[in-house]
Amino acid sequence: MPVPKAELHLHIEGTLEPGLAFALAARNGVDLPWTDTDALREAYRFQDLQSFLNLYYALMTVLRTERDFEDLADAYLARAAAQGVRHAEIFFDPQAHTARGVGMDTVVEGLWRALGRSQERHGVSTRLIMCFLRDESAESALATLDAARPHLDRITGVGLDSAEVGHPPVKFRAVYEAAAALGLRRVAHAGEEGPPEYITEALDVLGVERVDHGLRCVEDPALVARLVRDRIPLTLCPLSNVRLRAVDTLADHPLPAMLDAGLLCTVNSDDPAYFGGYAGDTFDAVRDTLGLGPERLRELARNSFLAAFLDDEEDRRSRYLAEVEAHVFP
Repeated sequence: MPVPKAELHLHIEGTLEPGLAFALAARNGVDLPWTDTDALREAYRFQDLQSFLNLYYALMTVLRTERDFEDLADAYLARAAAQGVRHAEIFFDPQAHTARGVGMDTVVEGLWRALGRSQERHGVSTRLIMCFLRDESAESALATLDAARPHLDRITGVGLDSAEVGHPPVKFRAVYEAAAALGLRRVAHAGEEGPPEYITEALDVLGVERVDHGLRCVEDPALVARLVRDRIPLTLCPLSNVRLRAVDTLADHPLPAMLDAGLLCTVNSDDPAYFGGYAGDTFDAVRDTLGLGPERLRELARNSFLAAFLDDEEDRRSRYLAEVEAHVFP
């Protein structure tokens, strides 16, 4: 029985498994440049973040209708529930869809068909976080926020993802100020491939409450001390870090040292269809490769619920935390 956990760094488009991709391509009359699922998986040999993004956006073309987004989210939630996920805060990238003619309404309504019934069907509570593509313009981000206004009853927060290097957080100051004024929670990818300074900027300029990745904070002791003092959660993605060459091997990952330093770390699957594992697989991998024992795994699970946007549902958070404490590790 897997330990109960929250998943806080999960791109729904990154859960598009090859089998579903080909099924949706057939449904929508989309020709994919791969002959079968095996050929597609051969393309999953990434050199860096950009090489992954190129494939990620190319495969996304099969997502066209509300039903497609519903099927995508429902498939993820079923897999996540089987691996112990009790709460999922799910990223989506509207600009990647609107740029190819798929409207915001289609994306949000399709996802919500699955998320709205997730608690009943899968036993997983959910939040939806809309991400801005940082390699697009600040004006495009503001237009995206404006287009999302009719759906803010279903969107908990905003995030910032895609190609990090050369796109510092300050570029998105205005849209984050606007999101804050609307009462939206704020997170951002920072310190994955970008420098530690991007983490500091995300905190000081964007006012983020969680840092997605944040891996490179270890290069700046003063930043580590600040993150520890202020209890800023980091949503680490160890399998992603290996597949995108942020670390050479999982055995080299600084997660144990980060926990020892007192950082509020969580572990997540990021884009599991591409990186080789969902939330439970990630817990198993850090246990087996990094030698994390039951109490460290319990700490990671506990951290995931402490870092979740459940402030308006403290009873739910308390129930989840009680499940973690009661869990018996094999």
